[in-house]
Amino acid sequence: MQGEIDMKKKLLGMVIGLGGLTALAVSATANAHVDVAVGLGVPVYSQPVYAQPAVPVGYYGYGDDHERWREREWRRHEWRERQWRHEAHREERWHERHGW
Repeated sequence: MQGEIDMKKKLLGMVIGLGGLTALAVSATANAHVDVAVGLGVPVYSQPVYAQPAVPVGYYGYGDDHERWREREWRRHEWRERQWRHEAHREERWHERHGW
């Protein structure tokens, strides 16, 4: 009696295992596919497509505006430098006159 139950369990385990392997094999086969291509042997050469770029109208911050801005900032810088030197010279003369 015990041997019969063990045999049934083994048989059931084997059937479930084979069923799992069969399902795995079927799913792998179902996922496989083949690409088929047919060529007629007529070469076709297409021309490369070229689109001429648009002419730039103007970009903010570049070109003449940018150059004018740089010149203006340079003049401001130089003016501040001259003012600073003039003020430093005035203070130095004041200190000399007052004995500092």
